[in-house]
Amino acid sequence: MQIKRTIQQKLSTWRKASGRKPLILQGARQVGKTWLLKHFGDTEFKQVAYFNFEEQPDLKQFFQNTKDIPSIVRNLSLVHGKAITPQNTLIILDEIQECNEALNTLKYFCENAPEYAIACAGSLLGVAMSRGNSFPVGKVDFLHLHPICFSEFLSVADPNLFAFLESIDKIEPIPDIFFHPLVDKLKLFFISGGMPEAIVALLEKQDTEKTQQVLQDILSAYSLDFSKHAENREIPKISHLWASIPSQLARDNKKFLYQSVRHGARAREYEDALLWLSHAGLVHRIFRVSKPGLPLSAYDDLSAFKLYLIDVGLLRRLSFLDPIAVREGNRLFTEFKGALTENFVLQHLVSHFEVTPRYWNSGNQAEVDFLIQIKNEIIPIEVKSDENIRSKSLTVYNELYNPLIRLRFSLRNLKKDEGLLNIPLFMVDYTEKLIGLN
Repeated sequence: MQIKRTIQQKLSTWRKASGRKPLILQGARQVGKTWLLKHFGDTEFKQVAYFNFEEQPDLKQFFQNTKDIPSIVRNLSLVHGKAITPQNTLIILDEIQECNEALNTLKYFCENAPEYAIACAGSLLGVAMSRGNSFPVGKVDFLHLHPICFSEFLSVADPNLFAFLESIDKIEPIPDIFFHPLVDKLKLFFISGGMPEAIVALLEKQDTEKTQQVLQDILSAYSLDFSKHAENREIPKISHLWASIPSQLARDNKKFLYQSVRHGARAREYEDALLWLSHAGLVHRIFRVSKPGLPLSAYDDLSAFKLYLIDVGLLRRLSFLDPIAVREGNRLFTEFKGALTENFVLQHLVSHFEVTPRYWNSGNQAEVDFLIQIKNEIIPIEVKSDENIRSKSLTVYNELYNPLIRLRFSLRNLKKDEGLLNIPLFMVDYTEKLIGLN
């Protein structure tokens, strides 16, 4: 099963760019970085020269002993078994965070040998770069690979439903013959989440037990990363933070509380551990803003934030919610005070919008789940995990700030009413398009 990723178009654009630099593809473990780069190489180059610094640690010597690009390419060609030519070969350096010298050498590829197409990936590149090691600032291009989104999932789960969503060009209710199957497919996505191997297990093998095992293996790999790559003093703190996320999101007020990590815990004790999880790409930290001004970051309240996992499937597995819940009406959407649904919406907003979402509240009066910035507009978003959509928060926000449009994600049908656009949860990938149709 091959799932076409929308980011593939960006890779093609990078390949053709006149000022192309070495590419760094960031993303958490198991989101499909290696497969994507190899597939890209197979489809757009004559050959792929693949090197992995975890599997072949001796490769590090090529970059430690010299910064001469012809010498490095000759050595890599010998390992590859074929001549590496700039016109025909995609060079892939995987798990490059294991070799700081290779990261630094990207500068010399950029300056002295830009004709080579070189793409790098690594599960913990964000952690490596945050340590301040020698890094070729301004000499590389970046792309970020997120977990598979629902529309990409749907394109293989039901191509006809995917084609229908792609064809929508006006704000009007979706016919039931499409709406109900789309909700059913959304439930499946909540089981697998966006990790490619979990999706294959669920859709191709139709094996929920295998899906469960795949997700557990990924979570176990993350835990091993904690112990292998983090500072020893931070490992217990990272583990405690990670384990606390389901309980943090299970409360009505989802503001992150250090007291829920460990009794007596303080922010300054856990800040480095939290940064490690963020740099590793495993969590999204969403800050509260004091007001919805431009830029949003100028109004961050750094003492108040919500913490989400990168993927709703991983959150479901970490929370020990059994897939059987998919058969029980809308329980999958409403469990944990709707935390799975909020996480689902947030992970898609993060992947589609350049500015990280924030949230807003007004004391105990109202709280808007997310704010997104589109150009110079701040748009409030409310997430409802079922068909019960009654809430005063958007009304309070509207009275205070009079936004261009308000958004609500729910299991209700597509509808625009007095400045409020209700978007079915399964259309979250089309948010910007729907706003444009407004």
